[in-house]
Amino acid sequence: MKNIAVIGSGTMGNGIAHVFAQNGFRVNLIDISQKALDTGVTTISKNLDRMISKGKITEAIKNDTLANITTFTSIKAGVDSADLVIEAATENVDLKLNIFKELDENCSSNTILATNTSSISITKIAANTSRPEKVIGMHFMNPVPLMKLVEIIRGYSTSDEVTNIIMELSKKLNKTPVEVNDYPGFIANRILMPMINESIYSLYEGVAGVSEIDTVMKLGMAHPMGPLQLADFIGLDVCLSILNVMYDGFKNPKYAPCPLLVNMVQADKLGVKSGEGFYDYSESKKAEIVSSQFV
Repeated sequence: MKNIAVIGSGTMGNGIAHVFAQNGFRVNLIDISQKALDTGVTTISKNLDRMISKGKITEAIKNDTLANITTFTSIKAGVDSADLVIEAATENVDLKLNIFKELDENCSSNTILATNTSSISITKIAANTSRPEKVIGMHFMNPVPLMKLVEIIRGYSTSDEVTNIIMELSKKLNKTPVEVNDYPGFIANRILMPMINESIYSLYEGVAGVSEIDTVMKLGMAHPMGPLQLADFIGLDVCLSILNVMYDGFKNPKYAPCPLLVNMVQADKLGVKSGEGFYDYSESKKAEIVSSQFV
């Protein structure tokens, strides 16, 4: 397995492409516009430069990594020779279903199809293809080049063979794969999102302020980042989407999104990506934050 296609060149997509390319895989990075692709490749280049400045890689490794990446604006052309396709598009179920239908029609029958979804049912996505046994979840963590964990999510029909292949492949990326089953939120977000939601409720109900809540969790629970700041990094719209998936899937009121979260998303206060969430993020602050992720 040497030829990888990645759908989506945003934060997660370019990070996934970066990691595969740096480990010697040939990567076709696919998006709907060349501008988005150019931005994604520029991000990879800057992140490699940061790694060089920290002595983690050499200039030669950077050059080899970038040489392993080819960009495409067509799914059909980009997945033609792929052994594995990883979808990392926006966390929207209809979009993902459409992408997987197109992948199924254009990929070799031997190609494994993976999704980086953080909460959407692998089984539902797989059912939109003719190869449900070859569909699996590969949930990378952000920032992908640094975070070791990959949640490997088995859908209802995912085969043992495909699961084993993806587990071993993840190890070749110097990641730690953890196998989980397909239920809303999987493990990472099933545990993380209620904590974030409860933090937002604590703010909403006036129990404590933003910095106070985050300080308690950082100093009292040894979290590297407070839950409200983490929500800003994830994107409040993404947090809301994941909570809605779990609420719809389990029909349990403990997953119901806090009204404050709903209002902030409606006001386009999405966190780092919009420049404002629970904290304010100027352009200089955003650059500083991104840089610190690659220390």
